[in-house]
Amino acid sequence: MDRRIEKKRTPWKPIGIGTGILVLVALIWMFVQDASAGRTFRVNESRIVISTVSEGTFEDFIPIRGRVTPLKTVFLDAIEGGRVERVLVEDGAMMKQGDLIVELSNTGLQLDVTRNEALVTEQLNNMRTIELQLEQNRLSHKRNLVEINYQIKRLGRQADRERELIKTNAISQAQLDQTEDELEYFISRRDVTLESQATDARLQEAQLASLKTAGEQLERNLSFSQKNLDALNVRAPVDGKLSGFNVEVGQSIARGGRLGQIDDPENYKLTANIDEFYLGRVDLGQEAVFERAGRSYRMTVAKTYPQVTNGQFEVDLVFSDGQPDDIRRGQTLQSKLTLGDATSAALIPNGAFYQDTGGNWIFVVTADGSQAVKRPVRLGRRNSRYIEVVEGLEIGERVVTSPYSSFIDMDRLRFTGD
Repeated sequence: MDRRIEKKRTPWKPIGIGTGILVLVALIWMFVQDASAGRTFRVNESRIVISTVSEGTFEDFIPIRGRVTPLKTVFLDAIEGGRVERVLVEDGAMMKQGDLIVELSNTGLQLDVTRNEALVTEQLNNMRTIELQLEQNRLSHKRNLVEINYQIKRLGRQADRERELIKTNAISQAQLDQTEDELEYFISRRDVTLESQATDARLQEAQLASLKTAGEQLERNLSFSQKNLDALNVRAPVDGKLSGFNVEVGQSIARGGRLGQIDDPENYKLTANIDEFYLGRVDLGQEAVFERAGRSYRMTVAKTYPQVTNGQFEVDLVFSDGQPDDIRRGQTLQSKLTLGDATSAALIPNGAFYQDTGGNWIFVVTADGSQAVKRPVRLGRRNSRYIEVVEGLEIGERVVTSPYSSFIDMDRLRFTGD
């Protein structure tokens, strides 16, 4: 008899379905994990720098690089322009106060001085003429007063005699009246003469005072012109070393033009450029330290220039307790400028990450060391070696301090071995 043979069923289909479900679940789990962790970047641990948060003393200083310049400098500027007639010294020469450096000529200035001299002479002559007129008028009024007083005295006596004679009818009344009229006339004339004398004296003295003022002003102008003329012979204003001097015979120098400068040959200061970030923290009197040949030299900030150029401002530092003997003008010296007192604080090494984050966050390595997680922090002061931790990190935690430019938008770093 024929018999029906049943086909054997293979179990591969259930197994495949189960495996697919497991893979799907694993993928979903990994997706959920990555989504909860935020954006993740895989990085070789050997390509980043990991530092430990430590406790120590924070020295609040910044390194500065200063240029050695003379402590005192006096500039040589041409008060009046002119043509170089003679050069007596060379650049770099040691000068004594009053030494002649260069001679200039200026024909226009010489003519101005001559013209001013003529004006002063004319004004002085006018003043002398008015003084003479005033004296002549004074003497004329004085002679008139002498004559009038004489007539008043003579007529007064005559009138007294005639009053006695008229009582005896020795003279007529008309003669007495004439004498008294003449006496009254001279008395009135004396009053007018005195008033005229006072008026003339007042007006002429006022005119004389005005002329004196104008004459004094002209004399001052003449003195200034003569000083400017004398300034064509340029002399050293102080003792020192002549520098920046480069003029030739026949060269035309403009008014106010810079001829050179006289530098203090023995005493120096440091001129340094500092990042504008520290503009509000640098003030007069702050100390800086410069080390050379095993010795520390202290300096203080003597002057700050608030103008910011190319993101930097300038300061002058002077030596407080002596300066090195072997420094030279133009030499560059490295020093440390103290901004505040040393304090105990949590510290992390100063790294390039600060420029990427602004000190607002940092990647912190987890306890198992397999990854680093982004964490907001608050960082304080910093120097060339350390950054002060204000909050957000604990002593002993590890952080990434190398640059973040490759993964600045990530939330998590996963460390790999390759």
